Amino acid sequence: MTETTEVRDNPEQGRYELLLDGELAGVAEYRDRGGRRIFVHTVVDPAYAGRGLGNRLAKGALDDAIERGLAIVPRCPFIRAWLERHPEYRERLVG
Repeated sequence: MTETTEVRDNPEQGRYELLLDGELAGVAEYRDRGGRRIFVHTVVDPAYAGRGLGNRLAKGALDDAIERGLAIVPRCPFIRAWLERHPEYRERLVG
């Protein structure tokens, strides 16, 4: 069976949500300040560990922030580590 994932912005709660087959599987929390999206915490439900969902969440969240023209501030250790492995995002980093 094929899994369907979706990353969506939930600005009311200040987070991106990763849905797996329609169920919430993880979140990447952020704060917006002056044209910057500051990522502060990312978590994937332990029930989904080892399936690469954190990577999908990070990529979806960062791609959306960039598309919106926001600079990225990686305060979250997971997002920071992901960015270190993906240098193509460096030009959008602040701090």
